[in-house]
Amino acid sequence: MEWTPLPIGVDNFKKLIEKGYYYVDKTLFIKDLIDMHGEVNLFTRPRRFGKTLNMSMLRCFFEKSEKDHLHLFAGTKIMGAGEKYLKESGQYPVIFLSLKSMKQGSYESAFYCLKEEIGREFNRHSDLLEKLPATETREKYYRFAVQAARDEEYLTALKFLSECLYTFYGKKSIILIDEYDVPLENAYFSGFYDRMVRLIRSLFESALKTNDTLEFAVVTGCLRISKESIFTGLNNLNIVSIMDTTYAEHFGFTQDEVTRTLSHYGLEENIDAVKVWYDGYRFGDTEVYNPWSVINYANSCYKDKNALLKPYWSNTSSNSIVRTLVERADLSVKQEIESLIEGKTITKAIHEDITYDDMDSTQENLWNFLFFTGYLKKISERQEGEDILVEMAIPNSEVRYIYKNTVLRWFEEKTKEKELTPLYQSILNGDCETIAQILSDNLMETISFYDYQESYYHGFLAGMLKNIGNYIVLSNRESGNGRPDIILKYPSVRGKAVILEIKVARTYQELESKCDEALKQIKDQKYEEELRQEGYSDILKYGVAFYRKECMVKQL
Repeated sequence: MEWTPLPIGVDNFKKLIEKGYYYVDKTLFIKDLIDMHGEVNLFTRPRRFGKTLNMSMLRCFFEKSEKDHLHLFAGTKIMGAGEKYLKESGQYPVIFLSLKSMKQGSYESAFYCLKEEIGREFNRHSDLLEKLPATETREKYYRFAVQAARDEEYLTALKFLSECLYTFYGKKSIILIDEYDVPLENAYFSGFYDRMVRLIRSLFESALKTNDTLEFAVVTGCLRISKESIFTGLNNLNIVSIMDTTYAEHFGFTQDEVTRTLSHYGLEENIDAVKVWYDGYRFGDTEVYNPWSVINYANSCYKDKNALLKPYWSNTSSNSIVRTLVERADLSVKQEIESLIEGKTITKAIHEDITYDDMDSTQENLWNFLFFTGYLKKISERQEGEDILVEMAIPNSEVRYIYKNTVLRWFEEKTKEKELTPLYQSILNGDCETIAQILSDNLMETISFYDYQESYYHGFLAGMLKNIGNYIVLSNRESGNGRPDIILKYPSVRGKAVILEIKVARTYQELESKCDEALKQIKDQKYEEELRQEGYSDILKYGVAFYRKECMVKQL
């Protein structure tokens, strides 16, 4: 079977069709837009869920141009939807603006990228430049095309362009704005959020609120930013979030679409594994897979149909929101994160009108950000007074991987910052009580997973000992079975060596017997013999037992 290339990173609809990439048909999005007649439509979906490709598809379908683009839709669902929809093809001037490049560290640099993007769109319509009636209008148009307009002129640039297009075509424009909240998220984390809000608000107000030459607009982003901050007074705004049942199947892949895709590439036997890793989202009442991860996985099977499943989505962003949650977590939030990683659920009040500024106000708002950006999924919802309470869980293995790795990096960084000399001294001096106290205190601060298995405690203790200074740290996870859990060795045999054996208790009362069990294992397995053969004579032996976030240490 000839391999159909998969559109990894291809979000231009025309290129995707003409180059023969595999396409999951989302053209009925066009039908719903026409049927619903929304004047300004805001669609919020997690990143990498097909927003940009859908916007490119809309431009290809609706845009008035010398070339007819309807042939690009041959064989798609919109072609069978009826003449009512096909007669809308190629009938409107289209303004397409993507804000996804506005990720700079300063306001000035981000504004420069906006100017570049606007300049490209003016140049794309440059055939109308000489047809504009007034010299003053032509000069202003030219200033935008060469990025020489005054800063304040950019605040109304989209409205001006739509007016020029109306003059030329006698038709109102469709305005498509993709990834509108990327500059807002970037500005929040870079420290110029208020300035960016004012810029985006002005751009949107003129283009979407007071624009008589607007046919309709589609805006996409990850988050629904409150109307008060961006969409002030925009009464014609139709917001479609992941909570809505309308348009639910047009972003992300449905079960049928994933099944067909995997079958196309002969990967039917892998459907269950793909479901565990990349499924789990719910938009309205529709089950949805992460499309970015599905196509990347299918692509990885080009040579090997048993290729390992990987966390593709986690590599597309810095996952700043998860990191922020982990860094700010108090004791109750740490417990909630642990529950989620274990596969349990939490229930939170969801508020769709939020701003990035809200992230700082309460821990509850961070859960909202995680939910709407795809790091949590809806299990169920209910109304309680004025609040909508949503039961949430981690969607799949891929997102659980993000949580786990964020927690591990956070723990490693926190451990580097800690003054652990008292722990190291107590280990080398045989002070069991101090060892246990320090380890228990640090366990209280951590976020644990693996359901308190021995491997979790092993990793925890090895991490705490990583910076012990002049000592070599050896772990049986690296050395194989039949060896002590952790060995500390001074480089010279004239120094000390330490054996630590770890056990996990089922109850708090069982801690002491587990310490004794660990010490018995050290003795019975003769763990110290190899160290003595190397020349060490001063050898400390510890049995370390854990129960949840409690620790006990005994010495042989």
